[in-house]
Amino acid sequence: MNHIEIIGLVAATCTTSAFVPQVYKAWRYKSTKDVSLSMYLVIILGTVLWFIYGIYLDSISIMLANGITVVLAFLVVLLKIQHK
Repeated sequence: MNHIEIIGLVAATCTTSAFVPQVYKAWRYKSTKDVSLSMYLVIILGTVLWFIYGIYLDSISIMLANGITVVLAFLVVLLKIQHK
């Protein structure tokens, strides 16, 4: 693994972990009234496209970050729908 990929993994950890508090808060308090559904749908689309791009480049950091992020964003969308 080269140094650039390590930088990518650190960046992936930072950006992906940023979604964890929102998922936790939505799950814990069963409230998503302040969550923008359209924003999360765009995030999901973008992260799926980034994931595909990561596959094309064979970049583990891009695939890992965006694979996990799409799952977290999808969970927020599910909670938004569930707690409407």
